[in-house]
Amino acid sequence: MEYIIENEYLKITITSWGAQVKSVIRKCDSVEHIWNGDASVWKFHTPILFPHCGKLVDGKLEAKGKVYESSMHGFARDMEHDFVDQTEDTLVLELCSCPETLVRFPYEFRLVSTFTLENDTLHHSLTVENLDSDKLHFGIGYHPGYTVPFDDQHVATDYELRFSETESPICLNCLPTGLVQKDHYSLPANINALPIDEQLFANDSHCMVNLKSATLGIYEKGTGRAVVCNIAEFPYVLIWSKPGMPKFVCIEPWHSLPSAEGGSIKWEEKPAAAILNPGEAWSCTLSTSFVR
Repeated sequence: MEYIIENEYLKITITSWGAQVKSVIRKCDSVEHIWNGDASVWKFHTPILFPHCGKLVDGKLEAKGKVYESSMHGFARDMEHDFVDQTEDTLVLELCSCPETLVRFPYEFRLVSTFTLENDTLHHSLTVENLDSDKLHFGIGYHPGYTVPFDDQHVATDYELRFSETESPICLNCLPTGLVQKDHYSLPANINALPIDEQLFANDSHCMVNLKSATLGIYEKGTGRAVVCNIAEFPYVLIWSKPGMPKFVCIEPWHSLPSAEGGSIKWEEKPAAAILNPGEAWSCTLSTSFVR
């Protein structure tokens, strides 16, 4: 099922599969900013990562005395989310624990996605409610893919990833297994921007930690057009695309990380975004502005 919310600036299409933003069109120039989900390249648009981000050791988690299989980034991105409410500029969807989730994650929960438009900004809030009788540990993150170039008058190298502050990004190393290694590496020092080119993602994603910047955006050089994400509340921010000249770029604010290489599969021993007592809830928001 697809839903549309809009205002004078933006028209947003959201699909119930994964509660993903499928389309963002800026009305003033009809530019489509969201990756089209071409399955031959990357089948997603803007997936939610829950109940964990990235990979687990051996793709397994041990909880409540049993071992469960869990695929990359968890299951929320691959499930239908149910309709809750809609107005002209707001949509609410939910994913609740059910037999399909309990065979992979033995906790009762409710995951609520609230999409709200404010001028040229889309706010996507995620709320996790613990409906279980035990404490709920979880990880969570965003993985939106933005199309580059913005139109056929430009190419990918006409764009850069621009920080709001001068940065010397330190990155966690997750190669070659996708699990967090003991070492780290640095991107160029004292930078305000990273050029988007065929070298940037030659070795996969970059997981940046402890950034000072409040925002990170994809900017079209010389025009002022941009997609700008507010990353201030997130401890980890990844950038990713497929190797080669990018057709899209993901800016991924996360509240948790993949498991550590050689780490435990015990769910309670994995670092979490939050640990909720029964009846508690926790929320975060990714705000993205589509700037002209």
